[in-house]
Amino acid sequence: MVTGRAGFARREPNRASHACALPASAANAHSMGILSKIFTWWDGATIGTLLNSSLTGEHVGTDAQGNRYYRSKKPGPLGNERRWVIYEGANDASRVPAEWHGWLHGAFTDVPESNLPPPKIWEADFTPNATGTAQAYRPQGALERGGNRARATGDYDAWTPDS
Repeated sequence: MVTGRAGFARREPNRASHACALPASAANAHSMGILSKIFTWWDGATIGTLLNSSLTGEHVGTDAQGNRYYRSKKPGPLGNERRWVIYEGANDASRVPAEWHGWLHGAFTDVPESNLPPPKIWEADFTPNATGTAQAYRPQGALERGGNRARATGDYDAWTPDS
């Protein structure tokens, strides 16, 4: 522990020399325990969401990534059916497969598992959204790659306020 500016004790950040250190997400989940389930929504569902889903929702299916899909047991005041997903792990909407996305938005009434065509040979497996991570695509000229790019060729004229 290190004493911070205001005299409060704070934990030192993990150092690479700690060979048995847990990843940050695992360490946070372990240290937060039940509090993280009560107050955090970005890494799975809160206790309130899980409780509401079990009381007012009907589990209709699970996709290959472990995301669980629900619909309301009773129709809403306008007769509509409410549908939602509880993510397995981080809440990232790009983790919802296309067929379940269509079901969530009411494109069809039956659950996708009952009316899926066989997969095509050209269909790729899911890859997570890498935006904001070290694995994100960075084109040549991006600041993260040094900011150098080839000069513009003669077919480009930069705009200036005078022209």
